Amino acid sequence: MKATAKAHTNIALIKYWGKRNEELILPTNSSLSITLDRFYTETTVEFNEQLTSDSFYLNGEQASEKETLKVTKFLNLVRELSGDTRHATVSSTNHVPTAAGFASSASGYAALAAAASKASGLQLEGEELSKLARRGSGSACRSIYGGFVEWQKGTKDDGSDSYAVPILEQEAWDLSILSVMIESKQKKILSREGMKRTVETSPFYDGWLKATEEELQIAKKAIEKRDFELLGETLEKNAFKMHATTLGADPPFFYWQPATLEIIDYVQQLRSQGVLAYVTIDAGPNVKVICEPKDEQKVYQTLSEIDSVKEIFVCHPGPGISYL
Repeated sequence: MKATAKAHTNIALIKYWGKRNEELILPTNSSLSITLDRFYTETTVEFNEQLTSDSFYLNGEQASEKETLKVTKFLNLVRELSGDTRHATVSSTNHVPTAAGFASSASGYAALAAAASKASGLQLEGEELSKLARRGSGSACRSIYGGFVEWQKGTKDDGSDSYAVPILEQEAWDLSILSVMIESKQKKILSREGMKRTVETSPFYDGWLKATEEELQIAKKAIEKRDFELLGETLEKNAFKMHATTLGADPPFFYWQPATLEIIDYVQQLRSQGVLAYVTIDAGPNVKVICEPKDEQKVYQTLSEIDSVKEIFVCHPGPGISYL
């Protein structure tokens, strides 16, 4: 059987940073995101009894053995659920700048979870599909849905209550998300390693967890009321706190670069001029600037004048999983 799925990436407004279980990818805190319309992955999975191993093609080229092993590990979860013992050919096209702070793993594993489960005969959707996607990449569980999405951390050891739920559909509140690329090189410390080191060694981490629980509730209220200023203030504080935890890790590390700080300064200048714009930053140097659509052109023009900015991608809330 064969199936093709399309999934969009997402940007966390309230960050996921740290796991309580590495194998099951269970987070230490709940998180909240917006699915983006511009960045997405399309993946086709075909199970075939004549194959003797899985094969993985990324952007038209055969993937490395390391990447193929990751896909096989994930497909084993699908085979376990479905009882289908056949191997598969996986072909994935990634319309996301990879490993540059744009969370390509979110759309990648969400699309793989949807395509593989459908191709194996499973009829997974919603909660169950989100739990499966989580096993590939934590943030992938949020890309099952469009619009604003909460990943509930759960408390059970088996992870059965850790999955994403939609809280506001994409059409209900239009915001502009400007993804500002300043560095396209692969980061030195990947998110998984950075999280682990921070959780295990940073004395700031307990404070991060306490603050994040409070900020999640504030952000949800802001979304419910469509209070953009409150949402912006909350997501910016949350991002800064997350990055502060890495400075307390042993050894300490930091994802920002001089250009990151420059963009933050420009955004703060915009606010002093009455333009409501706020920044959020994932585990990398690139910055996402969030504003209302009425201010999008002004923010874009200001940021495009910064010499260190390589490219700006303008995004809006996007859809959830679809099948092609």
